[in-house]
Amino acid sequence: MTDMETGASRREEARKPAWKLLLVSVVVIAALAFWYHRSHAHKPGESSKMHAHAQSVPVAVAPARKTDFPVWLTGLGTVTPVYTVTLKTLVNGLLMQVFYKEGQVVRAGDVLAQIDPRPFQVQLEQAQGQLARDQALLENARLDLKRYQTLIKTGAIPSQQLDTQVALVSQDEGNVLTDKGLVDNAKLQLTYARITAPFNGRLGLRLVDPGNFVQTSDTTGLAVLTQLSPITVIFPLPQDDLPQILKGMSTGQPLLVEAWDRANTTLLATGHLYTLDNQVDVTTGMVKLRAEFDNKDMTLFANQFVNAHLRVATLPGAVVIPVAGLQQGGEGPYTFVMDNQHRVSVRKVKPGPTNGNEVAIMEGLSPGDQIVVDGLDNLRDGMTVEVARSNHGQPQP
Repeated sequence: MTDMETGASRREEARKPAWKLLLVSVVVIAALAFWYHRSHAHKPGESSKMHAHAQSVPVAVAPARKTDFPVWLTGLGTVTPVYTVTLKTLVNGLLMQVFYKEGQVVRAGDVLAQIDPRPFQVQLEQAQGQLARDQALLENARLDLKRYQTLIKTGAIPSQQLDTQVALVSQDEGNVLTDKGLVDNAKLQLTYARITAPFNGRLGLRLVDPGNFVQTSDTTGLAVLTQLSPITVIFPLPQDDLPQILKGMSTGQPLLVEAWDRANTTLLATGHLYTLDNQVDVTTGMVKLRAEFDNKDMTLFANQFVNAHLRVATLPGAVVIPVAGLQQGGEGPYTFVMDNQHRVSVRKVKPGPTNGNEVAIMEGLSPGDQIVVDGLDNLRDGMTVEVARSNHGQPQP
């Protein structure tokens, strides 16, 4: 065998592994293509359905509705009693009895405590005795004056003696007036020994126990009495809201105020606006308002924090949508409105006041328009949407 034949034989043997590798690759690619086709095969018409589904976006819609829309202003307020007093003694003495229970609701004039009245009773008797003595002296001086007035006519006594008797009567009359004052003062001290409620209210914890010697200089007091019915709530609002508040007050009808709990979820009481402060706080730009509540069920408690909702006006026949459907863009506020073919379009609107989860639309919408309120992230003008649920969260047919 020649050298040329030997080289050709070697080249032929080198080509065989390359052909085998190519053949294996073709077989593997064909198997993968067959598997992909089988796993992604669809029934007739299914491809078009999936394409349509890929083009639609699931959303939630809510209809724009026409209703009377109340305009509310909200501020965090504090329940403030109309009257609060610390009951203190007006006389020094031994606290003998306490007639109330802690937390008891009392009425004006109810006796709450008794200070030892015996020292004041003795002072009253002494003053009354002094008054009786001086009244007797006055009566005697007046009788002598009548005698002297008769004798002076006959010249039996000098005029100086008559003048002296006139002065003595005046002096005794002054003594009687002083004694009467002492009697009245003793009676007043005796009255002060009985501590009574100055108004209807609820008592707090007892601060002094019976048996203690109480004095007018004590700063603690015996108890704290707070009026709970009626009661007020003081809350601040921005000065920019003053025109709406003053306009509402000018109608002559009291403005409705609702007191809600701190979480703003539970209505506690309903009252009316009583008054507002006469100046704006320059440090905060807020003005304080006072609302009054009957609070007959005692749901409001002194110094309690509440959310005060003030209704300043009502928009009749306003178009209202959920706040979630109102969007803000570079050209202003807008909404997505869905038509009967489930296509959405951008609608520019003019929003009005907001009330909780709803907002009044002054221009741009009509009652019955279907507003997209959820699924807005990937929504574009002209897209087809699929209604997943209504504004109440119920699936749509």
